[in-house]
Amino acid sequence: MRNHPSLPIDADRLWRSHEEMGQLGATPKGGVNRQALTVQDQQARALFTQWAQAAGYIVETDCVGNLFARRLGRNPALPAVCTGSHLDTQPTGGKYDGAYGVLAGLEILRALNDAGIETERSIEVVAWTNEEGTRFAHSGSALFAGKADLEQAYNATDPTGIRFEDALVAIGAKGPLPLGNRPYDSLFEAHIEQGPILERDGYAVGIVTGARGQVRYDVTVTGTEGHAGTMPMSMRQDALTAAARLVVALEKIGQDHPPQGVCTVGALNVYPNSRNTIPGRVTFSIDLRHPTQDGISTMQTAIDHAMQAEQDYGKVSVTWTILDQESPLVFDQELVALLKTGAASLDIPVMDIFSMAGHDACYLAENQPTAMVFVPCKDGISHNELESATAEDLAAGVEVLASAILARAMQR
Repeated sequence: MRNHPSLPIDADRLWRSHEEMGQLGATPKGGVNRQALTVQDQQARALFTQWAQAAGYIVETDCVGNLFARRLGRNPALPAVCTGSHLDTQPTGGKYDGAYGVLAGLEILRALNDAGIETERSIEVVAWTNEEGTRFAHSGSALFAGKADLEQAYNATDPTGIRFEDALVAIGAKGPLPLGNRPYDSLFEAHIEQGPILERDGYAVGIVTGARGQVRYDVTVTGTEGHAGTMPMSMRQDALTAAARLVVALEKIGQDHPPQGVCTVGALNVYPNSRNTIPGRVTFSIDLRHPTQDGISTMQTAIDHAMQAEQDYGKVSVTWTILDQESPLVFDQELVALLKTGAASLDIPVMDIFSMAGHDACYLAENQPTAMVFVPCKDGISHNELESATAEDLAAGVEVLASAILARAMQR
């Protein structure tokens, strides 16, 4: 295992941390179900806090549960260098999506302790709240960056009707710190690729040059409930049938914008969800992504036309609302170059790569210079209990990340 001469990364400790964290919410298939603001998330937050405090770092929490662990530098008044990701997972998630970025940051702080290195700037590791969005709509990083409204987020509910703010309070995650107001010199995020490119091309590390644009919608189709046996087919106002036509239309919109335009319906709810009642209402989500703004705009126009066409058909009403949207972005070129320089000094081959997945860093990139590092995951599988990565690749990513973080943290 390669080690930076001034900052020896403990690959075994990094792996053990992933294994221990992966037990919180562990599933029978080897994955993790640790959705945001659940008991399992509470346990993960407590473990991270325990590790950070044991190493002497200052741990704080803001009003949406973002969890900060700071190793003070010689000049705490200088803007800190930040790194991190998230600890929540999909319902059938893996051990590395998100957790890797948090534990990578923690390993860097631990390695600095081991080496007795004092940095000029403080370094902060963050576990951002609710990045996966499985229970609630808005992520802690989006709220921190001012990309979403706090009161709207507090009042958002999960599928069982629990409010976001109430869920924060229930697990003790609503902290005293206000949103934002933590100036950073720079921000880094390490993450598994969640795609097959690095593994296919034989690289342990990818330097992320930018990220796709994304638009998320909530759609409601409203028809009329009726008896499944007595209402003639020609007279039905079946919300599910209309929603099904829209799902097929949305699939075609994605297929019409290859190779990187994608359109996904990932959540769908049918009301009243009774086997002998014609559905009167259906709600579903749309996730639209494309690497260019022109592509985003073209796909949005196609979605508007599909929704309007179903409405004009006259059987049901359709409402579609943009929940949030992100423009395609290019990461900070100076930080990208710094990561590449560090990789070269460590003799770790890297490749440029573009992110089609959303990440906390994407929300935060407007507020300070930002960059990302990817490591491979087996067969590109993620958001899946079979998600897998190797200890060597995880360590290589941390080494490259550490080289850039240390360089920034030593600046006066």
